[in-house]
Amino acid sequence: MPPTPARFLVVLDADSTLIRNEVIELIADEAGRGGEVAAATEAAMRGEVDFATSLRSRVQALTGVSTSAFARVLSRIEPTPGVRELIDEVHARGGSVGVVSGGFHEILDSVAPALGVDRWRANRLATHDGVLTGAVEGAIVDAEAKADALQEWADAERVPVQRTIAIGDGANDLRMMAVAGLGLAFNAKPAVRARADLVIARVDLREVIPLLP
Repeated sequence: MPPTPARFLVVLDADSTLIRNEVIELIADEAGRGGEVAAATEAAMRGEVDFATSLRSRVQALTGVSTSAFARVLSRIEPTPGVRELIDEVHARGGSVGVVSGGFHEILDSVAPALGVDRWRANRLATHDGVLTGAVEGAIVDAEAKADALQEWADAERVPVQRTIAIGDGANDLRMMAVAGLGLAFNAKPAVRARADLVIARVDLREVIPLLP
């Protein structure tokens, strides 16, 4: 018997949405290049540069960082206020939660299940002999890939796209926010707030609960 369809689907970005951090900046701190990478991340989130090109450049700055750094990065992760309450409420109402991120599986694979996320997708960092090579493995999760993930997960859960909610903060979230039934700008850059269906002003994901079907 096929699984029961979800009543609705909520898809969140990870960095600065599901969590308060930008993971690539935390990893860059391990290489002593946190400030440089933070500035490049900010430009990418404002939509000033192509996301995939920017990500490759920023990941190159991580060359030589030991994979042992991931444990230290994980210890610095701060879940966004209200995230557990939101996810619990989605599940209580028969919904499903996905996270799609331009960040990295190396961190999200621990964070997402701990918060109760049902499915997630992110980039992978290439490694050799226990250190980062400065490259991303496979295709980059960019704006189009985020929109594709929302559609794919909605199909898998048998949820009409009109009953999907996308929540994000950066320019690479705009495509999935446009595809979703409801696109929410959360802790967002001006360009994202301008194009969202609704803007969540407080950095507290409990603010989304009244909008759930």
